[in-house]
Amino acid sequence: MVENPFETEIRVGRVLEAKSFPEANKPKMTKLWIDLGEDHGEVQSAGQLDHHYEPEELEGRQVLCATTLGSVRIAGFKSEVLTVGVPDEEGYPVLVEPETDVPLGGVLF
Repeated sequence: MVENPFETEIRVGRVLEAKSFPEANKPKMTKLWIDLGEDHGEVQSAGQLDHHYEPEELEGRQVLCATTLGSVRIAGFKSEVLTVGVPDEEGYPVLVEPETDVPLGGVLF
């Protein structure tokens, strides 16, 4: 049996800050600053989240982050993790998040 069916590590984080990102090439982008807990610290992420979320309603939420994909620069902003979502009917991301608060940095299994 496979111990971990995922090729990437997915960890729980808490959104500390979120801001609209109009200077990005894609529409409705959001910048996120996410706390992955004591062992992993604060990281940045960018995603097309303004379709479903106002930046201020993202702050304080727990989210899942793919942490081992490397980083990319988007309009000068370093996105270090991929915030995990699933597409809605139009293909825009809806966040995947724990149903209840869990420890930050925890790995999805």
